[in-house]
Amino acid sequence: MGKSLIQQRAGRGTSTFRSPGHIHPGPAKYPPLSSETLKGKIVELIHDPGRYVPLAHIVLENGVEFLAPAAEGTYVGQVIEIGPQAKPESGNILPLSSIPEGAIIFNIEHRPGDGGKLARQAGSYAIILGKAGDKVIVQLPSGKQKELQALCRATIGVPAGAGRIEKPLLKAGNAYHKWKVKARKWPRARGVAMVAASHPFGGGRHKRRSKPSTVSRGAPPGRKVGHIAARRTGRRKGAVKSTQ
Repeated sequence: MGKSLIQQRAGRGTSTFRSPGHIHPGPAKYPPLSSETLKGKIVELIHDPGRYVPLAHIVLENGVEFLAPAAEGTYVGQVIEIGPQAKPESGNILPLSSIPEGAIIFNIEHRPGDGGKLARQAGSYAIILGKAGDKVIVQLPSGKQKELQALCRATIGVPAGAGRIEKPLLKAGNAYHKWKVKARKWPRARGVAMVAASHPFGGGRHKRRSKPSTVSRGAPPGRKVGHIAARRTGRRKGAVKSTQ
């Protein structure tokens, strides 16, 4: 009898697949929405083991404290502004309606007051392309353009910690520590490398699936591997074939 699939074991919620939340300093998001403009001071830069961008511990003049992804060039003791009247300078937090077109921003709210959801990774950033009424068009790091409400807040600048993927891991031990602080099991065996009893893609004298990798949404748990409920399969119509 073969073993259960990784997603079946993860669904049980054991410690192997649980995120080690006790080592993280806490959620990094903006304080509740306010119409006033406040000044704050960065009192500490924190390394979060589960992130690749450092966190800035900010204390506002009204006593409110919060964590937020730090902008490139941020330093302890820096004074930042948050609110609609803040200056569009690196590290300041403004609503999209107050940020000029062409500005580079990050940690963007998807909906006003949600604390920041988009472009939060180290080195990623978005660009404001234009404004139309109460909507602002933003180009996300993926290149996709998205319309957001003008009241959504964002931070001016680029998240600190860029260039992480340029340094090679070199050895498996580094990968071990990389995933140790994440909610991800490592190492993870490929299905085609298993025996037939342990995975639908296993078995045989070759490393190929030997069957369609697309399964329906209603497939039983032991068969739900590969491309689950794929919207489309095969080569795109009209795709140009390579002559190489």
